[in-house]
Amino acid sequence: MRIWGRVICGIIGFAIGNIFGLFIGIWIGSSFDRGLNQNFSSLFTHSDPVLIQKIFFSTTFSVMGHIAKADGIVSKREIEAAEQVMAQLGLDAIKRKEAMQAFSQGKESDFDLNANLSEFITNAIKQPSLIQMFLEIQILAATADGSVHTAERDILYQIGQVFRLPPTQIDRLVEMVIAQQSFHQGGSSARSRNQSGPTLDQAYKVIGVSANSSKQEVKRAYRKLMSQHHPDKLVAKGMPEEMIKVATEKSQDIQAAYEMIKRQQM
Repeated sequence: MRIWGRVICGIIGFAIGNIFGLFIGIWIGSSFDRGLNQNFSSLFTHSDPVLIQKIFFSTTFSVMGHIAKADGIVSKREIEAAEQVMAQLGLDAIKRKEAMQAFSQGKESDFDLNANLSEFITNAIKQPSLIQMFLEIQILAATADGSVHTAERDILYQIGQVFRLPPTQIDRLVEMVIAQQSFHQGGSSARSRNQSGPTLDQAYKVIGVSANSSKQEVKRAYRKLMSQHHPDKLVAKGMPEEMIKVATEKSQDIQAAYEMIKRQQM
């Protein structure tokens, strides 16, 4: 722990304003010391979109493999779920092969989750939209069977901790992704599970608001989500173009949910 900021600023403060100056100096020095403890390298590092795309791609599927093995074994259903997500992302045969290789790496017992996430966040720390898309894709894979198991959720919490997101925010993202699946392709996925299609409650979860939210609050949340999931913006920030299909579909799901809420609020 660094204390020189408090010592030096405290001495200067005391020289200028006696006891009162001493306390002011120590307070200023504390802020300085906290600043020295931060890693400022990311503030001065130029983000290379091509590098970010490569890291985003490999990290996405290696972490997906790690989550699939959360309960100690990767079942045939979980592999099929991963392949389903790859298809939803619009990957061609070559990219699917690369994705499955990364997925297999994530299944290994010596896979270092924190090290892989550290490399990703170092390059994407200035791109919160990328981080959210990364999380949403992980949740999409974990919820392929309609729910998130305890072991899978624990790893999602661990990922959230690395990204400095509380468990409550991860839970909200899980709710949002599950609700989005009901809107996907006009609710066809929901009908395939013998459901009546997306509900108004699910629409609120997609937008991330409550039924008591005002029109202005709903509109503000909707615009923020549309900006976060804008395909062109995500590509510019480093999302692989091969995976942009999922962002386009999510934008359509968000739009459909917003239109449902608007009709209800009229």
